[in-house]
Amino acid sequence: MTSGQHITLHGFNNLTKSLSFNMYDICYTKTKKEREEYITYTDHQYSADRLTTILKTVSNIIGAHVLNISKQDYEPQGSSVTMLISEGPVEKQRQDSFEESPGPAPELVVAHLDKSHITVHTYPEYHPDEGISTFRADIDVSTCGEISPLKALNYLIQSFDADIMTMDYRVRGFTRDITGHKLFIDHEISSIQNYIPKQIQDMYQMIDVNVYQENIFHTKCKLREFDLNNYLFGYTKDSLSLKEQQDIEKRLKWEMDEIFYGKNMEFA
Repeated sequence: MTSGQHITLHGFNNLTKSLSFNMYDICYTKTKKEREEYITYTDHQYSADRLTTILKTVSNIIGAHVLNISKQDYEPQGSSVTMLISEGPVEKQRQDSFEESPGPAPELVVAHLDKSHITVHTYPEYHPDEGISTFRADIDVSTCGEISPLKALNYLIQSFDADIMTMDYRVRGFTRDITGHKLFIDHEISSIQNYIPKQIQDMYQMIDVNVYQENIFHTKCKLREFDLNNYLFGYTKDSLSLKEQQDIEKRLKWEMDEIFYGKNMEFA
């Protein structure tokens, strides 16, 4: 299928397109007090109310109508939001809807959408004795219709301060054209990276793992530049000795590498 090609379908486009967006924020928390303050900060920064605002904007970008919202802040930490969405207002299909290009941040895009949902869950976590705290947010956007939830990816990336990101995109099911011929995907895609603006791509080391024949696409990202001050909570590196700076930087980078490569690594 060529980019932008319009195919007349038999009935509604019921392909399910699912985007899973996972972000990690990492911080060095030397003491119990620092860890508690960091968890309090992330709980406030990504409360259920703020996450709801983010998801509402996502629904606007993909042209959805919000049917129901369920949200919860947990004790001692963490939040969840689940949003049921349906087809929103429909305008003439944009010519660039099938193109591999970054979506708006957050200008409105309108397209067909039905029987869909958006969810987010947060997971504050810390190492039992190494002074490392992590915050993870998992967002899932599942849509039926003509537009891919990847059009909301640009906005999602800019809504979170992520050191590590992992993204999975999959198209499931099939729809039919008017001759009965099955279509297992309705748009061309070579990489999730093509939906990420170049200025953001330049900030991250990126790896793709794609299974084209199964319409499964995976991209993971790790921030390229490292400034220790961005990983200290409540103070700067000037208050540390050079040896302390080197040791903390080593531990943080080790943590980031383990998350990025998805495996435990020897700490040298």
